[in-house]
Amino acid sequence: MEASRRTVLAGGAALTVTALSPAAHALPARPEHVRRVQDLLAQMTLEEKFGQLNQPAGGRQKALNSRIDAAALDLVRRGGVGSYLHVMGAQFLRDLQRVAVEESRLKIPLLFAMDVIHGFRTIYPVPLGIAASFEPEVARKVARMAAVEASVAGLHWTFSPMVDIARDPRWGRIVEGAGEDPFLGSAIAVAHVQGYQGDDLRGKDVVLSCAKHFVAYGAAEGGRDYDRAELSDRTLQEVYLPPFYASAKAGAATFMTAFNEVSGTPMHANAPLNEGLLRDGWKWDGLIVSDWGAIAELIPHGVAGTPAEAAALALKAGVDMDMAGGIYVGALREAIAADPSLMPYLDRSVGRVLMTKARLGLFEDPYRFGDPAREKTVMLSPAHRAIAREAAHKSMVLLKNEGGLLPIAPSVRRIAVVGALADDASSALGSWRARGQAEEAKTLLTALRESAGSRVQITYEPGAGTRDANLAGVPAAVAVAQAADLTLLVIGEDYDHSGEARSRADINLPAPQAALAKAVLDTGKPVVVVLMNGRPLALADVLTRAPAALETWFLGVESGPAIVDVLFGKVAPGGKLPVGMPRASGGAPAYYAHPPTGRPADPDLAKDTARYMDVDVGPLFPFGHGLSYADFRYSEVTLDRREVGPDGSVAITVAITNTGKVTADEVVQLYMRDPVAATARPVKELRGFKRLTLRPGETRRVSFRLAAAQTAFWEAGRWRIQKGLIEVMVGASSEDIRSRSSFTITADGWGAEPAAAIVTPTTVA
Repeated sequence: MEASRRTVLAGGAALTVTALSPAAHALPARPEHVRRVQDLLAQMTLEEKFGQLNQPAGGRQKALNSRIDAAALDLVRRGGVGSYLHVMGAQFLRDLQRVAVEESRLKIPLLFAMDVIHGFRTIYPVPLGIAASFEPEVARKVARMAAVEASVAGLHWTFSPMVDIARDPRWGRIVEGAGEDPFLGSAIAVAHVQGYQGDDLRGKDVVLSCAKHFVAYGAAEGGRDYDRAELSDRTLQEVYLPPFYASAKAGAATFMTAFNEVSGTPMHANAPLNEGLLRDGWKWDGLIVSDWGAIAELIPHGVAGTPAEAAALALKAGVDMDMAGGIYVGALREAIAADPSLMPYLDRSVGRVLMTKARLGLFEDPYRFGDPAREKTVMLSPAHRAIAREAAHKSMVLLKNEGGLLPIAPSVRRIAVVGALADDASSALGSWRARGQAEEAKTLLTALRESAGSRVQITYEPGAGTRDANLAGVPAAVAVAQAADLTLLVIGEDYDHSGEARSRADINLPAPQAALAKAVLDTGKPVVVVLMNGRPLALADVLTRAPAALETWFLGVESGPAIVDVLFGKVAPGGKLPVGMPRASGGAPAYYAHPPTGRPADPDLAKDTARYMDVDVGPLFPFGHGLSYADFRYSEVTLDRREVGPDGSVAITVAITNTGKVTADEVVQLYMRDPVAATARPVKELRGFKRLTLRPGETRRVSFRLAAAQTAFWEAGRWRIQKGLIEVMVGASSEDIRSRSSFTITADGWGAEPAAAIVTPTTVA
């Protein structure tokens, strides 16, 4: 791949970016698009230009369209709006679009946007759960069906996928992403982009994707939402940027800038990263939208003193559209009057907004989105619910299963269901549920009763809620547990414990849930813990005592039936943790791909090593962990060569056999390590994975083709491939390594893109 390099300044530090060929990205600018944009720019007044950069809220999340009144329509007629968010409805948006294209001077169509994060009307598992499937095709299917429903409702644009790497579970928005690993995160990001946008933005049932939040939002200090990210250039390049690069390369039409600063420079004023890296370095030429009201927040950040200064900073930094802030329409005239050199920046951003509308085909057919007839039939259709059920099946992670408590044996006749979350349809939907309705989600309790029929006696006691400190119901819960053959202890967080502005210092169970869990476990009866939550929780006290535990996250409208399918063995669980589960709140962040340090953690407390004195070493359950109802045997790894050049690759092959008695899934994981390098390298880095379905006794061979470029690390502004030994490890989790080998890179070289964003070709035979 052809590449060039140039150096810019980011937060006062030198940042060298690698410029890639424009052919690497999938956002073609057709000549007729360019001509249309240039023609419109020549005709537009300043107010009309400001209007194209303006994205007001057309309603509130719980009252969409509520702000589209006579004054709003008049503003559209004057060309004062480029896009609306918090709007929906095929006929409503068709009528609103008609005002723009038939009653305004330049007849420029509007963009309609909404947060469609994990489904529109059909709600799928939360993104962290989808990542736990370790199957990008699940993410693609979910995004595809979400795009169908959203586009039929008249929407053009979703603010998804969130591709932030999150290594601190205290951060509430960890629920919206793919977890802690940049390789997994890149693969899931690409699948979402492909699902939303299809093969062609001018095709049917597509919506614009939006890779967010650029960049390092998930690195907020202390896991506090909106807080700063203080990062080395190497960590930024190797960990937080790869999923954004992968999204850009996949053709994500839009990006959203992050609320946070990166090493002193807020992202809404960060020209080196927005323009220098994303646009000039990666040759991406889509539209950048601010986060909600974030341009104005440059003032409390302390880098702007007035709205006009904030508007000028954001415009020069490449932020093209102002979401819900009103700063561009309210302050850019003053900013340009003070500094006329801003005019080219204004035209640049207006051009990008117009180009996005052109790429979507809105100038040729502004009404091609929204279908009132289909709107009545596709929402929550059987086909969409079937995909939701499949995604829910594949998102669950079996954490432990001592004594084979799961699947539930036919001999079990009395099941106690304990915990308010077992019958909480609203929490099943998770946060950011778009137009999902709680009454359309079937709870675990309802599904269990329907499935069990008269064969099994189901007794339910909520015991305690997730927030109410009233523990009066705990004795009744204990009583039903004592009388049952098996208890399903359904605990965790409700949907509003995680999400935006939901950071928590204490990620143990909420106090009422902890008290309930202790009381039920104290009975000594068989207990299966069913977790519902939007983040990894610190559950050592509970999960070391419970013999079996199933992580279900928030699974959407098919939550209850999908969990029942797994509990009774109709489906074997095969998901893996996309982020490790800590032992204690104070142990976060902790992630598997950490450098070894000079004194690696040792369980011997007599040694001075990198560990806490009051908890065991390592996570309670590591990244990539997940059990099944079958066991799997791994062969020894074989390599097709032992030496490769910096431009070469090696095929790494392993055979997997299902030694169990049921058909089940296994996720085969490939890790690598550079044990002696110019800079300290992580103890392991994920570089491949493949989810397989194997029948009892069946063997399949999985081959990963690992490129030398995937060993590269960031050094002095370039991706360095260093000669020397590379260790490879294949296993069932980041800690459950079944086979090891190694190869040698024979000469130094240079890569052209982030190592964690490079796809590993994988074959199965």
